[in-house]
Amino acid sequence: MSKRSLTIDLDPKAYAAVRGLEKYISESGLDKIHYKLIKIRASQINGCAFCIEKHTREARELGLSEQRIYLLNAWRETRLYTEEERAILALTEEVTFIANKGVRDETYNKAVALFGEAYTKAIVMGIVTINAWNRIAIADHWPLN
Repeated sequence: MSKRSLTIDLDPKAYAAVRGLEKYISESGLDKIHYKLIKIRASQINGCAFCIEKHTREARELGLSEQRIYLLNAWRETRLYTEEERAILALTEEVTFIANKGVRDETYNKAVALFGEAYTKAIVMGIVTINAWNRIAIADHWPLN
C-alpha cells in the first residue's frame, strides 16, 4: 500500500468539518453504545480496518462484550441485540448501502416508532459521520498503528 498525504495535513479545515459533525453527535444525545454499534457496523461494511480496530477497542472500553462485537456482522442471526439496536443496525446498513435501495420506509418508520424523529435524525447523522470518516481513512490509507 502506498503512502499518501493525509487530509488532516493537507487541508485541516476539511478534517475540522468532519470533527464538527462529531461535535454535533456528542451534543445530540445519541447513546454512546448506539454510536459505537453504528461505527463498527458501517466500518465493517466499508472495509475500513483502521476504524474497525479503533471502534471495537473503544466499544470494549465502554463495556460492550466480545460476543456482541464479534457477532455484529451477523446481527440478524442472533438474539444478542435489542429491538432498538436491531433498528439502528438496519438503518445503518441501508444508509451505508444507500445506492442499493435507499432507505426503506419500513426501516425508517420503525426507528421513528422506537426513538422518535429527533433521535432518529441523530442516528442518521451518526451513520453519515462514520461513513465520512471511513471514506477519508480508506482514501488516505490510514495506518493501523
